[in-house]
Amino acid sequence: MNRSATTPAPHVPVMLERCLDALDPQPDTWLADGTFGAGGHTRALLARGARVLAIDQDPHASEHAEALQRDLRTAGVDEPAERFRFVCGNFADLSAHLETVGLRPRGSLHGVLLDLGVSSMQLDEGERGFAFRHEGPLDMRMTEAGPSAADVVNEWSFEDLAAALHRFGEERHSRRLARAIVAERERQPITTTERLVEVLLRAYPGRPGAGRRDHPARRTFQALRIVVNDELGALERGLAAAAEALAVDGRLVVLAYHSLEDRIVKRLLRDRADLEPLTKRPLEASPAEVAANPRARSAKLRGARKLAPEVGA
Repeated sequence: MNRSATTPAPHVPVMLERCLDALDPQPDTWLADGTFGAGGHTRALLARGARVLAIDQDPHASEHAEALQRDLRTAGVDEPAERFRFVCGNFADLSAHLETVGLRPRGSLHGVLLDLGVSSMQLDEGERGFAFRHEGPLDMRMTEAGPSAADVVNEWSFEDLAAALHRFGEERHSRRLARAIVAERERQPITTTERLVEVLLRAYPGRPGAGRRDHPARRTFQALRIVVNDELGALERGLAAAAEALAVDGRLVVLAYHSLEDRIVKRLLRDRADLEPLTKRPLEASPAEVAANPRARSAKLRGARKLAPEVGA
């Protein structure tokens, strides 16, 4: 494949070289990039000669897919659809997406890559409501459909809110923060990221910045995003589908950004006899990788190889 087709994506992919090493892409084999985003990982896989089925539930990702398709045509790639296909959908539905593009849901892929969580481009778009550092509507929906974060904040009961902040944000002050949210919404609905951050800053114990490693709103925003998008449920379904879709010797590679995600991946690799972990411990970003993309600071990379079924199994 002409490498001019792999124009750099408008962001730095997390742990790119180590993802490629773990996936071990082979020419003309199909891999799935279940979290396409701006396409950085996909472009690198295509440059190695692999074929890629890219999946992303964010409608905005389709613009990057169209740009990549244009690059392939400009580079003179014959039948670009035979090298790269894009599906707007959730990687949890990988089996259905494979059937949609004419691939088998079992044993058809050489590799599956999942770069979890929220992407840099989503965090940078204040109007999407993902980031506590940007003012915007309190939304957080990946697909722009269904209940938003504002619906959760303004309609859930105190007990449900506190439980969500504790479980999905691992927030130790969950009840205190939920109580403050409920009190504030009784005065006026909380509809913007800025207003929610103000509520959390007032309620969080201690002086601003005193002994804090994280912004007081970070864990609450994480919890709301996970709830709104059913991220952990989607991860469990997507991992199971990925394991089934891999051919023998195929690779599964997952980048997780918090302990809830990483535990689910670790459990899958422990419980499935047909997946052999590539390393005993997850890989973490090097200082150089963090400097290139600060989002890599919290990344943990786990990978596995699909084993042949046991005789008689």
